[in-house]
Amino acid sequence: MTDPATQAHGESRAAHVGWFWFRANFARRWANYLTIVVLVGAIGGLALGSVASARRTQSSYNTFLASTNPSDLEVTLYAPNIAGVLAHLPHVRHVGVASYSVNAFPPGKKGMPAFPKALVNGTVANVGSLNGEFFTQDRVAIVSGRMANPKKEDEFVADAYAAKAMGWHVGERIPMYFYTDAQADVANFGVVYKKPAVSLTMHLVGTVIPNNDVLLDQVDREPELIIFTPTLTKLIVNNGLHYNDYGLQLDGGMRNLSAVEREIIAKLPSGTTYSFHITSAVAAEVNRSLEPDSISLGVFGLIAGLAALIIAGGVIARGLQKEARDIEVLRALGGSPSMTSFASLLGPVSAVLLGAFLAVGVAFALSPLSPIGPVRAVYPDGGFAFDGLVLASGFAVLAVILIAVTVAIALRRSRRSAGRRRSISVPMVSRASRLAADIGLPVTAVVGLRFALERPNDRDAAPVRSALIGAVLAVMIVITTLTFGNSLGTLVSHPSLYGWNWNYVITGNGEGVPPQASKLLSTDPYVAAWSGDNFANAQFNGVTVPIILTTYNAKVTAPLLSGHEVRGPGQVVLGAETMQELHKHLGQTIIATYGTKKDYPVYVPPTKLTIVGTATLPAIGGTLSLHTSMGVGAIIPLNIEPPAFKKFIRTPYEALNGYSADFVRLKTGAPPALALASLRKIARYGQKLITATPNGGGSTDYVQGVLYPAEIENYRTIGLIPDLLAFALALSAVVALGLTLIASVHRRRRDLALLRTLGFTGRQLLSAVAWQASVAGAIGAIFGIPLGILAGRWLWTLFADNIYAVPHPTVPVLSLVIVAAAALVLANVVAAWPGRNAAKTSSAQVLRGE
Repeated sequence: MTDPATQAHGESRAAHVGWFWFRANFARRWANYLTIVVLVGAIGGLALGSVASARRTQSSYNTFLASTNPSDLEVTLYAPNIAGVLAHLPHVRHVGVASYSVNAFPPGKKGMPAFPKALVNGTVANVGSLNGEFFTQDRVAIVSGRMANPKKEDEFVADAYAAKAMGWHVGERIPMYFYTDAQADVANFGVVYKKPAVSLTMHLVGTVIPNNDVLLDQVDREPELIIFTPTLTKLIVNNGLHYNDYGLQLDGGMRNLSAVEREIIAKLPSGTTYSFHITSAVAAEVNRSLEPDSISLGVFGLIAGLAALIIAGGVIARGLQKEARDIEVLRALGGSPSMTSFASLLGPVSAVLLGAFLAVGVAFALSPLSPIGPVRAVYPDGGFAFDGLVLASGFAVLAVILIAVTVAIALRRSRRSAGRRRSISVPMVSRASRLAADIGLPVTAVVGLRFALERPNDRDAAPVRSALIGAVLAVMIVITTLTFGNSLGTLVSHPSLYGWNWNYVITGNGEGVPPQASKLLSTDPYVAAWSGDNFANAQFNGVTVPIILTTYNAKVTAPLLSGHEVRGPGQVVLGAETMQELHKHLGQTIIATYGTKKDYPVYVPPTKLTIVGTATLPAIGGTLSLHTSMGVGAIIPLNIEPPAFKKFIRTPYEALNGYSADFVRLKTGAPPALALASLRKIARYGQKLITATPNGGGSTDYVQGVLYPAEIENYRTIGLIPDLLAFALALSAVVALGLTLIASVHRRRRDLALLRTLGFTGRQLLSAVAWQASVAGAIGAIFGIPLGILAGRWLWTLFADNIYAVPHPTVPVLSLVIVAAAALVLANVVAAWPGRNAAKTSSAQVLRGE
């Protein structure tokens, strides 16, 4: 048994000798150590930076939203100001109020107000803060200029899109007339009330983005807001009936949402209709839309990290291989395994640790480039960021894995016998070469096949398996990326995959389509089918859900993911996310209701509905309220509304049972321009009917093309980012393949030298190397392409399910052919340089140590 003192002395001696050996050989090895540091630091830093950027991007909207002091729930009502009532409800911490009853117009001719198109058609809306809404609660983000002073009546800000639509710029002064609701509700109020309630020259001091308007679907995009100060709003808005929006901050956040909604419904004045807008629903939609960016960054980071480990591991292995003879000499002179291991490990382990520290620094330096995506413009915490979780974990992974690899290789080499003789590999007959010879391939092809497929038995064995696996993985990564990207392009270009299962919608700005106009669709020569639908909110098991009310067996409806459409009374089709929120499954029931008994006739009693299907729902519905989108919402029968309810809420022209919107699907091959012109003619006819009814002049019927949900809106606007990430992933795979092939060819130098000695010419040696590279490229294409297709389709299906789109992966056939050809070409190009050098190397120089 070894004495502890003797053992300690031995370890100290091993360390001393190892340190001496390291210093003596540092001049010869420093380039290898520096390579390890740079590779681990640069590629590892890029990997850590990408993963940290992915986390920062995915959380960017939540970070921004939290900085605005947001409301948890908004409710829009046409009623007297009930902020005091709402503030005293249980679980309500604070109520912010904004009014849409600020009727502001620039002056026109002869002292009358002008009516800009953007205000008339609802693209732009005036809103005034009453108690700090938009200023202290739900604070808007400044795009240019500054925020209006809430104590000044003549300052205002506008959404950047609203300012553009109105033709204004920051710093401009605009004369404006302001009218009360009582004045504006009178026909031709500009003539009857020639004198406005307030007349001011307003100063546009800034353009802004509301906190729920950073990335929205095209339903919520309108109206864009012109925001006035509380000082001005109080001059116009009194205690009468007004369209007010109440932002409620709740104790406990979303935990008490359903209870507060029920309390609000119970406290509303009798006969008041209502609509809710839930901040968490907007945040969930935006976060889903950010997922392609963050997932791409995360995947790129993981691929780059894997590349860093593989490439740095290869450099370490080659460095230890070069030191093998020195280690054998050290062992022959009596060096113990611990001594030789310490001598081998000191340099590469130190380089790995320095490289891991450098990787952390590189990742930190890259942090100002994130987040990417639509939130970046308003992100409150820009600049450098230290993601402790990612950087600490990444440092540990890089250091532990590479040190473990280094130790394993060093121990294996240090235990070899100092007197062990190296075997020399010669090109002998094998199964692969015999088959190649039997089919008549030239000798260079036989040799190339052997180089590519067979592993020699000598110490310097070429990395055959790693070269083939690397080729397969490289092609697989490229094909997976292309398949995923192609499927994303298919999703964006096919609206039916995200709920828009028709060509056009005829609708009005908050009113509807007269039935006489809808009936014309049945005889239109370009229309294949149409369906009339209404939009609303309802409570399902106490949870507020946006709904589409439709007819039984509607000819045009949202695409189903499971089950069947609404075919009769008591049935409901749910969005996939709503299904999860309600914790329900197909075949189970829910209870739907609207209002309370005291609100009759604005009351839908508790009604049992059976879940018969799930669907990808379109982004469509009323503005300033919850509306369906992707996996959110439900489709229920129109007849759930009692007749008294319908009669109460209908305007004069809707009392004839018109619909809020008509979904129209065109015939296959219908001329797009002629079909659209025909639908617009029907919409104009509907508008003519509306204008002829009392108070109907403020509504407009129009033909609406596809409305993009927030997820698709982001994919359409993120530009080259997905392409750049895809290119970076492919480049990482190609670099890894290239380095592996170079190492494989380089480590065949002894075999090439023997072949040269046996009479091979330089041209034949190059041909053998080309065959070796071609076989690796061909195997990569043969196995990598189908594996990449499977992986890409699987990843896309997971992603589509996550955003509640119809899963429809597509494969880019032309790209597959190009990748297969490129794999062969690239393999030959990469192998040509080391092959040429090997062919020129003197046989005596290579074999002199044998």
